[in-house]
Amino acid sequence: MNPDIVAQLAPHGVLRAGINLSNFLLVTGRSAAGNPEGVAPGMARAIADRLGVPVRYVPFPKPGELADQAGRDVWDIGLIGAEPTRAETIAFTAAYAEIEATYLVPPGSPLTAIAEVDRPGMRIAVTARSAYGLWLERNIRHAILVQSASLDSAFEQFVAEKLDALAGLRPRLLSDVAKLPGATILPGQFTAVQQAVGTARANTAAAAWLHDFVEDAKASGLVARLIAQHKVNGLSVAPPA
Repeated sequence: MNPDIVAQLAPHGVLRAGINLSNFLLVTGRSAAGNPEGVAPGMARAIADRLGVPVRYVPFPKPGELADQAGRDVWDIGLIGAEPTRAETIAFTAAYAEIEATYLVPPGSPLTAIAEVDRPGMRIAVTARSAYGLWLERNIRHAILVQSASLDSAFEQFVAEKLDALAGLRPRLLSDVAKLPGATILPGQFTAVQQAVGTARANTAAAAWLHDFVEDAKASGLVARLIAQHKVNGLSVAPPA
């Protein structure tokens, strides 16, 4: 390994990996020692192994809280959705995995297509500071976004306030639709959340190395093996950059 890369990614002799605990597709459990397990922790461990250093997980309850610590010597790599607002302070690789984002609509809704949701008077429930929520903030022109602190509270608000649509990742919406007889998940996607690896923008050499690592992880089958190992449905290997 180039010692400059190791120095940038593991300045304290260990790779500190920021992990978003709220993404149930990428973090699927805990080890006996209490460490997060899943595709994202597995990617972090593989990066540490390639660097020849131990990995230390730095968990965050929400992706926005992880992104807030970029460049503050809290984590060395962060595994979250790549999103333009976050990219202002984080140098992201291309995606290693993708997750479809779409809408759940209530029983009896006249909405049948994603394009029909962004209309005046429509109210969309969404989890604040999620990658797909940030996408909606940039792209919704007419509908109103009703933001909640968590996935659960977004669903609860959607039901309690009789909102017109609930934005979310398709795998989560599949569990939500089961709680609301007659509700429907709209076909297609309004975006796909790009799960990537990021580091502080100052780490230019390390960012280039991480980019190559991720492309190799997709081509070699490492990402596919991690998805299969953790039995994750709704997560797919991203195409080559």
